[in-house]
This record gives sequence, C-alpha cells and structure tokens, in this order.
Amino acid sequence: MSQEYTSSEMMTVTAARALENGMTCFVGIGLPSEAANLARLTHAPEVVLIYESGTLQTKPEILPLSIGDGELCESALTTVAVPEMFRYWLQGGKVNVGFLGTAQIDRFANLNTTLIGDYKAPKVRLPGGGGAPEIATNAGEVFITLKHSKRAFVKDVDFVTTLGFGRDGKGRDNVPNIGKGPTRVITDLCVMKPDPDTKELVVVSLHPGVTREDVIDATGWDIRFAEQLESTQEPNPNELEILRELKARTERAHAGE
Repeated sequence: MSQEYTSSEMMTVTAARALENGMTCFVGIGLPSEAANLARLTHAPEVVLIYESGTLQTKPEILPLSIGDGELCESALTTVAVPEMFRYWLQGGKVNVGFLGTAQIDRFANLNTTLIGDYKAPKVRLPGGGGAPEIATNAGEVFITLKHSKRAFVKDVDFVTTLGFGRDGKGRDNVPNIGKGPTRVITDLCVMKPDPDTKELVVVSLHPGVTREDVIDATGWDIRFAEQLESTQEPNPNELEILRELKARTERAHAGE
C-alpha cells in the first residue's frame, strides 16, 4: 500500500525530480526553494543551487524566508556581489535552470508577480519581478511550480512581469541569446509543457487520483491534454520523510526553537 501524502507534497516531489545532478539552478524563494532543496537532499546531491542574493552552491539546513536569509550565506560555498551574480553567472550562460514561482500564469507561460487588475488602479499589488525576468531570459530553461487554481491559471495575465512566450506565443521567436524559456510547469494536479509549435501549455501528466475534469475546473482557459497522457509517479517514502523533516526543521528554526 502506498504511503499517504498531500497534493502539496506531490507537487514538491515532482518538481524536485525535474532537477538532476550537475545542473546549476537559480532558485526562487517559496515552492521552488522547497523543491530544489529536496532534490539536493535526495537524488541530486551534486545540484548547484544559486540564490539571487549572490550565494553560490548553497546547502541550507532549513528553508530560507527570503533571499536575504543568513542561512543561505552561511551554507554557501561563496557569496558574490549581486551584479556579478547577474552579469557573470546568469547573463554569462552559466545557469542551466531557473526555478520560479508566480502569482498568475497564462496559457503561454507568461508570469505575473506585479499586480492584479488594471495597471492604473490595481486591486492588489504584488511583490514585483525581483530577478525573475532576467532568470527567464538568460537561464537555459525555466521550471515553474505553483498551486493550481482558476485564480492563478488565467487565459491572459493582467501584467507580463516575466516573459514566457509572449501574448501570442511568439515572444521568443528570432530573439538572440535567449534561453528556451519555460519547459515545464508543475502544479499540485499535473505537469504541463509548452506545445512545440504554438507554445501553449498542454497537460502531459496527471498526478495520481487527479482527473481531467479536476484540471479543467481549475484552469481559466480551455486547457488541452497530450495524446499520450502520463500518470505522474507517486512520491516514495524516502522523499516524503526527507521533505517532512526539512519542513519541520524549518518551522522549529523560524519559531526560535
């Protein structure tokens, strides 16, 4: 009998499995950080994690609250200045994968972390782009992870903070020195990849127990499914144990214990 796990754990484990030994990964705070560190603690101990604050090959014991968390600096091989991080490491083509989260994503994998609503009179102001626009432009490819809902998965984002494939799917066409862009989106329901021709996101794998209707109901556009739809592999006991201990350790540390 398989071990019980939550949809959030399924998402994090699936996202972690996307990383491999030897990759250099520019990590976003939040869900991407959780997945990247799970990968490092399980199947990919040689993955090189970089954070926006300039920490290289960081190996945090607990999940950072922000890029300014001292844990990142203390556990890093070295820390460089932020301009060097972006100009030499990222723009220099030394980052294989950018791992990002977002508030809104649309059918062409554009990300919005700027605002919800009209630009001149927004309903909600979000934290902004940070390093995500540069990461999405210069990393070899981009993985995105977020929880699946109609509020997050919209037909057209309210504001393009970070380019996926543009409003028409052609935003990266004929642009020199630019990475592949988003190559997979991992949610708590499924895995999506861009269609090779149109660049519209297509569901390629459903998580165990998730139906097509579940995904359709949680997506704000007429979502398509791959002809050969796969079933995502369940988390194994080792992955779950390490993830739960990482989160428990983090909670204890942040509570001051």
